Amino acid sequence: MPPPDVRRFPWGEVVTLDEGCGYRVKRVTVEPGHRLEYRVHATRTEHWVVVRGTALVTLDRIPFTLKAGGTIAIPPGGAHRVENIGSGPMVFVEVQTGEPIGEDAIVSLD
Repeated sequence: MPPPDVRRFPWGEVVTLDEGCGYRVKRVTVEPGHRLEYRVHATRTEHWVVVRGTALVTLDRIPFTLKAGGTIAIPPGGAHRVENIGSGPMVFVEVQTGEPIGEDAIVSLD
């Protein structure tokens, strides 16, 4: 099995754990006080499970606080972002399903 794909950003990192036809699994780490862009994708669903820390998730302008064990489903067309509101790294696992899975299917709303 090839090594995982690791991408680092000023806000944290994304590690692709598994990928196949119509799905991708990622581990996303967000550093304290950072957030990802507000975005939407029309054709895929994402399921997030927070495994460490506290996340402030905004879905269609409605905020949700998720702690370790908390989950949320991001439907196709759902505008969303995640922010680390804790004092240490926040980690969540993201399972994407649908087509296309590629990052080029994302539309930034920021």
